[in-house]
Amino acid sequence: MHIRIGTRSSRLALWQAEYIQQLLEGGGVTSELVLIETKGDQILDRSLSKIGSKGIFTQELEDQLRSRQIDIAVHSAKDLQSSLAPDLSIIAFTERERVNDVLVSRDPSLSLTSGHPFVIGTSSTRRVAMLKHYCPHIKVVDMRGNLQTRLRKLDEGQCDALLLAYAGVHRMHYDDLIAEFLPIEDFTPAVGQGSVAIEVADTLALDKMDVVRKLTNHEPTEACLTAERAFLRRLEGGCSIPVFALATGTADAITLTGGLINLDGNDLLRETFTGPRAQAEHLGNELAEAILARGGDVILQAIRATL
Repeated sequence: MHIRIGTRSSRLALWQAEYIQQLLEGGGVTSELVLIETKGDQILDRSLSKIGSKGIFTQELEDQLRSRQIDIAVHSAKDLQSSLAPDLSIIAFTERERVNDVLVSRDPSLSLTSGHPFVIGTSSTRRVAMLKHYCPHIKVVDMRGNLQTRLRKLDEGQCDALLLAYAGVHRMHYDDLIAEFLPIEDFTPAVGQGSVAIEVADTLALDKMDVVRKLTNHEPTEACLTAERAFLRRLEGGCSIPVFALATGTADAITLTGGLINLDGNDLLRETFTGPRAQAEHLGNELAEAILARGGDVILQAIRATL
């Protein structure tokens, strides 16, 4: 069996695709990488929230899934849009890396808790809103591009630090630049953060689907992300909406913490629900309904009015 793997061409995206390659090869499956440039890779002069497109890091890969130019598409799970087209599905989530956001800087003494003002670069509406909420003394500048591009901008003095997902920093071997791990109790991560997702079209041969899933899927992570993505889907979250969620689980139960924050950082809603692992999707929907009932619907309406 031979699998054509579609991937973006950044170093981090290639790490993810090569990781999937290794898992497949461990099961005797050969593969090749097909490099694809996405809209999100091409447009770097605007913030993600201003591009105005769902699936800005996935659409071109999905087009090639449908045309059968690739068998599977590999994504960072946090880049997936909240809802997929009916002819597409996620068949695997890899075991999750540590989920924290981290402060990355050449100055190891920097800390969000110090009270001293400095400049942070990030393109995430969630991180910007949370910084406004917890750290109003921090100045934020929009920072697009892959990890290496952002580090170059850091070294050019465009900011004092970057706010990034630990998983990407660790996978690119920049651990020595981590000045601080942000607590997940406050800076709850984006849905899916830390896992790699595999997407397919429904035209893919069933034997290929079965083998890819068997060799790459991590069931405990899948259950957690099922809950998180149900929450995201009900809120119709995307790169413009500061939604956050993190599920953790045992063999029998899942605890899901998630919420929503407005763009100014003034209104933050967060709830925690626990339920049977077999009802992960229901748990995500239940949490979403609770957030909407507490005023999340008003926050979402206000955010969408600005887009």
